[in-house]
Amino acid sequence: MLTEDQILHFQHKGVLYLPGVFKQWVPALQQAVEQALSQPSALERSYKPQDGSAPFFQDYCNWQRFSTLYDFVFHSPAAKVAAQLMKSQTVRFFHDHILVKHPGTSLITPWHQDQPYYCVQGEQSVSFWTPLDPVDQKRSLECVAGSHLWSQVGFRPKRFDGTNLYKKDEFAELPDIDANRESFEILSYEMQPGDAIAFDFRTIHGAAGNHSKTSRRVVSTRWVGDDARWAVRQGVTSPPFPHIDLPDGAPFDAPEFPLIQIH
Repeated sequence: MLTEDQILHFQHKGVLYLPGVFKQWVPALQQAVEQALSQPSALERSYKPQDGSAPFFQDYCNWQRFSTLYDFVFHSPAAKVAAQLMKSQTVRFFHDHILVKHPGTSLITPWHQDQPYYCVQGEQSVSFWTPLDPVDQKRSLECVAGSHLWSQVGFRPKRFDGTNLYKKDEFAELPDIDANRESFEILSYEMQPGDAIAFDFRTIHGAAGNHSKTSRRVVSTRWVGDDARWAVRQGVTSPPFPHIDLPDGAPFDAPEFPLIQIH
């Protein structure tokens, strides 16, 4: 399904553009987004900019609520593509994340690294950031190539207001990417519905606001491989799984994280 060059690019850069990979799943994913907007879960978060512009809607972990997402998790090519990119014999689904930047929102997604927010640790991971509307490069996801290999401890997770997610942690402070953009290889793409950007959980990424007149609807799905282990953090993870009580370093095995058949 993928070429060896594509897999090597992902391994070295921590990011790979996959045009049209989920094109046939766009109607189902669009339906899932509309369901989430009309029936948000308890994990829904809408961030409202202080300037009064449109909100940024987010919702998590809806694959068990919406058949459209369930079918994508178990029947789309995502798991097989994830296995190839991670060079993993097994694939577990971690969670889904719906992100809608409504027209005119000024709210940016600050530079960050996902893994420190999560209750999982390991080097085999991939997110598929899949837009359901045409996205020009100014509104698209930006990824810092190679940043998944920068730090063994990871970078400190912060909330949208800039405060630390955890009261105490072992993470390093994130470098100031915007102050030195020319020093980094920053990858972004003009995208069509059903394209995807695959990126490692450790890859630093961010996105601008949406100053267009149309929504920027995205479904992001997160996957882990053979070396995934439970991570105990010094606070509530995002998304939270408070009912799961596993010791740090335990196998990442719970009904919420189904093992997907890929052979």
